[in-house]
Amino acid sequence: MVLPWNWKRLGSCTLFLALWGSLRTRMLRQVLHGGLRTSFSKLGHFVANHPVFFASAPVLISILLGASFSRYRIEENVEYLLAPKHSLAKIEGNLVDSLFPVNRSKHTLYSDLQTPGRYGRVIITSSGKGSMLDQQHIDLILKLHSSVTRIHVQMMGFNYTFAHLCILDNDKDCIVDDIIRVLKELKAARSSNRTGPVIRYPITHLSDGREVYIGHQLGGVQTHSKDRVKSAASVQLTYYLQSINKLNDRVVATWETKFCEAMELFQQGHGELRLYPFTSSSLQMDFQRTSKVAKHQLITSLALVGALAVLLCSMRDCVRSKPWLGLLAMLTMSLATLTSAGIVNLMGGRYNSTFLGIPFIVLGHGLYGTFETLASWRKTREDQHVKERTAMVYADCMVPFTLTTAMYMVTFGIGASPFTNIEAVRLFCRNTCIAIFFNYLYTLAFYGSNLVFTGYLEKNYQHNVFCKKVPKPEVVQQKPAWYRFLMHTRYKDEAASSVEVNVYESHLLVCFMKRYYCDWITNTYVKPFVVLSYLVYISFALMGYLQVSEGADLSNIVATETSTIAYTTAQQKYFSNYSPVIGFYIYESIEYWNASVQEDVLEYTKGFVRISWFESYLIYLRKLNMTTGLPKRNFTDLLRNAFLRSPQFAHFSDDIIFAKKSNGEVEVVASRMFLVAKTTENKREEMYVLLDTLRKLSLTSKVKFIIFNPSFVYMDRYASSVGAPLQNSCISALFLLFFSAFLVADSLINVWLTLTVVSVEFGVIGFMTLWKVELDCISVLCLIYGVNHTIDSCAPLISTFVLGKDYTRTKWVKNTMERHGVAVLQSYLCYTASLIPLSAVPSNLTRTLFRCLFLIAFVTFFHCLAILPVMLTFLPPSKKKRKEKKGVENREEIECVEMVDSTRIVDQITSV
Repeated sequence: MVLPWNWKRLGSCTLFLALWGSLRTRMLRQVLHGGLRTSFSKLGHFVANHPVFFASAPVLISILLGASFSRYRIEENVEYLLAPKHSLAKIEGNLVDSLFPVNRSKHTLYSDLQTPGRYGRVIITSSGKGSMLDQQHIDLILKLHSSVTRIHVQMMGFNYTFAHLCILDNDKDCIVDDIIRVLKELKAARSSNRTGPVIRYPITHLSDGREVYIGHQLGGVQTHSKDRVKSAASVQLTYYLQSINKLNDRVVATWETKFCEAMELFQQGHGELRLYPFTSSSLQMDFQRTSKVAKHQLITSLALVGALAVLLCSMRDCVRSKPWLGLLAMLTMSLATLTSAGIVNLMGGRYNSTFLGIPFIVLGHGLYGTFETLASWRKTREDQHVKERTAMVYADCMVPFTLTTAMYMVTFGIGASPFTNIEAVRLFCRNTCIAIFFNYLYTLAFYGSNLVFTGYLEKNYQHNVFCKKVPKPEVVQQKPAWYRFLMHTRYKDEAASSVEVNVYESHLLVCFMKRYYCDWITNTYVKPFVVLSYLVYISFALMGYLQVSEGADLSNIVATETSTIAYTTAQQKYFSNYSPVIGFYIYESIEYWNASVQEDVLEYTKGFVRISWFESYLIYLRKLNMTTGLPKRNFTDLLRNAFLRSPQFAHFSDDIIFAKKSNGEVEVVASRMFLVAKTTENKREEMYVLLDTLRKLSLTSKVKFIIFNPSFVYMDRYASSVGAPLQNSCISALFLLFFSAFLVADSLINVWLTLTVVSVEFGVIGFMTLWKVELDCISVLCLIYGVNHTIDSCAPLISTFVLGKDYTRTKWVKNTMERHGVAVLQSYLCYTASLIPLSAVPSNLTRTLFRCLFLIAFVTFFHCLAILPVMLTFLPPSKKKRKEKKGVENREEIECVEMVDSTRIVDQITSV
């Protein structure tokens, strides 16, 4: 079939446009890449011309800004840091507080609501096997209660006791737990040789006829038939305090401290009991305690990394060795971290324990940049001037270092945006951005200037440590053995007579990578085992990925040997049968007297343990042989004038809000009830399901209600709030990789980077779960860092391989590993060494930090030195084999090249 002339012409035009577009894209890439290299080359010249200024300015800035960090402030509000900011539970809490102010509540369930108010709480268990309801234990518990009420605080000339600080009931008495009254009744009955009252669980009756809930005050309960208590393994007491003003809050805070001291003294005097105290300040104190217990480990980590960096930057050659640069790399990152901390402090920021991860993120980014700089320095010619070598190093290394720094700024910048719902995550990302930015500037200025200084030492053949000029070989040979060992070097004439790269083969890692590892990893018989190991890696990662769980438990962020952990463990052991008390609030006027409405309310609360004025009132009416479907006026009058005035039901008056209408009628405008759900060991997961079910029910029910417990602010939307920064950062990173594919030298670079990032993150999440690390704010921050760490380590390897021409894939894999493999290995060894002391910190926060960062480093290292070198040997891009010429053409040609630099003219003979 012959196409018309216009179709042929259209096809030719389309092909021409496609070729022209590809050519323009390639030209744009080359122009941008060349422009960046030229710019950084000029910057390297500028730094080399003013090394003293660039070495001293960062130090002075760090001293001035870092001095303000000596007076840092600590964030004390844990809820502000860890609870989602935009949460439905907070809105519900504000509505509840406006209807039933907790600080003015006289209800005895105040403690069970676990409000954020002030309180002192203790779980009491027996060190033996006896029941806490035995006479001996009852006497000890009441003795402990008496000692607590006698605690006094001296302030401003007054002695404040519990009676001055407690919350009062309607009779102006301190509110105490109902279990105290139960124990007193048991003691009085036994002292008078009477049969003690029957204790039922979880709801029992007092001697005055009141029904009280003791499910959170009596734990480890064994019952007879039905619900009669046979024995109890523990008792929990709570002492509620009121904080009206700042002075009162200071007194109450001091009382909480003395409460813990009193528990310790009582424990020492009564070994038959075990006490687990907890106060409203315990979580905040134990959260910040991580910073205190981690001080020695952080110093050890810094010293260990410094020593290892010095060792890895050293080599047998005393002139070309760069041990000072290893130490100065650590100093560069320390100055950057100190400067950022000073700026945050001047901006009014407050310190919290999550900031412990920032130095390790800066370390991971800075180490690879500095070791790549040294690798680039080893590729420059020794006969060049120091300024020329510095310019070449900047042109070679600072382009990828700048791009990876920009990736850090973008990913953590997304996390620092106001859209982040967890304040701890937002503050961490903001401070990390500041630290990474200054680390980048100080690497360009401070570290680059010190590279110039060590370059002059090398040029003048001065010793790398003692800065003493190395004598000529004939002079060294006449010295003792120790002197020859210290002054060993390849002198100018000896170095010039051989291939230049061999000068640095005395470096152990360079020799290992070039002579052994590159040939081994590209061996045909090794590749199947590497592919098999990758399949095993993916299998285990998938197994862990399918088991990811949320980490909303606040004990995951505190130090381990603390009262919070001990109390939480005891509470989980003895009081996990029932959920926290859930407030069921009907916030609008409904027809309580209507039989159908009554059925609806009872249906909504069915299946719960109920502490309800409404249900008690209906039972009260039935006992009077009255129908519950009374007229509105009769229903309300009996409620106000008969039911609530009865002593056994008077405590329900705090749960009902009455209002007069314009016609003089009184009606119930709002009320509350208390619900407790039966739970198992998976209490937290069940609470998530329960919260979600009740919320959905509140949207569709005829009765408008809300449910609330202060712990809901930590559960509500926690998974989405924590995962959002990670999701946004990953999306932004992948978007940047896709967008920059049109700007980098080859789009395949970003394709490989994207695949590697996905593989690393997938593996880290999977293995993190298998290592019993949950998805909380700390692990999410580490995963955000994992995206950047992967790009940091893999970008130079992939770009060098993709841009290579003329050789086979295997040859270019070897070249790539020789150029960048040493830097990867050096940074991994140093970074792993920095994490080892972190594993010894007795804190759950640092445990999570160590496990996540270690997995990120190990998985990235596995990809860089094993997976990528093997995969690239048989996956795109392809390479063209160089065609060897036969006969006379297949010979070595000798070319004399006249090299001109700023100091001299050198005739250099190279083989082509």
